[in-house]
Amino acid sequence: MPYTTYNMTPILQNNAVGSQFQPKVTSKCVNVQGGTTGSCVNTPTTISPLTTGAVSNIPVVLAELTIQINVDSLINLPEPALEIKRIKKHVKVTQCLLLQNTNVLFVKGFIRKNIEYATRKCSNKTGVCGDIRHCTVDVPFSCTTPITFNGIAPLPPVPRTSTEFQYLRQQNISGPGFADKDRLLSGDLSEFNQISTEYFNQLPFCELISARIVEFDETINPTRPYGVALPFEEREFKCIQEKAVIFLTLKLLQKRQVAIGAISPFPPKPPHCTF
Repeated sequence: MPYTTYNMTPILQNNAVGSQFQPKVTSKCVNVQGGTTGSCVNTPTTISPLTTGAVSNIPVVLAELTIQINVDSLINLPEPALEIKRIKKHVKVTQCLLLQNTNVLFVKGFIRKNIEYATRKCSNKTGVCGDIRHCTVDVPFSCTTPITFNGIAPLPPVPRTSTEFQYLRQQNISGPGFADKDRLLSGDLSEFNQISTEYFNQLPFCELISARIVEFDETINPTRPYGVALPFEEREFKCIQEKAVIFLTLKLLQKRQVAIGAISPFPPKPPHCTF
């Protein structure tokens, strides 16, 4: 807990009108030093598995597949560039949805690209100097693909049910054609009775296994700036055209109740032979 000590030694204030005495406040707080050591000692403990069998709710594999996605995009840089130094890419999947009662999978996402490029700050006929800048963009993609359930077929969704029922009602009736002892036997139209049931189905979901990108990036319309001295081979550009093929490996799963059978307990280890 932080604490404060007060030093009550009088301090003469020369610039103030008259001599005033004020306490000098010094703050101190706890100081901790230390860290982890290079290695830690551990001792294996006995594992006590469940051997009597059980029913578990676990994800099961419906399908595993590789999707080919073709991407064609244009990227406009915020300033003229001389050359691309490096491009780092990461695939992000934002949607992977199986439409129930079909085999159509909807996939959506983007490629996060960090582009490093060289710019011109000063130049002459023999060289160019400048800065290394970067620009991060998200290139979107989306597609649908039919899949084959090479694992196990998904459970069909159970629809909600709704049932209406009525109670018998007896009423006196009068009028031409009815006797005094006649009664109207029918359902009661003044009330509405219903039983409805909802089923909360397990939605299939995806796991991303791997992503491979094969791409070709090309500068569009490189030109020499007017009235600027540059080496003869240098050009500046602001637009990059990207052509890429994404190979996306996905695993489609759904939570299911799985019966795990009983197993025999592990046999005891034989004693070591002694001579």
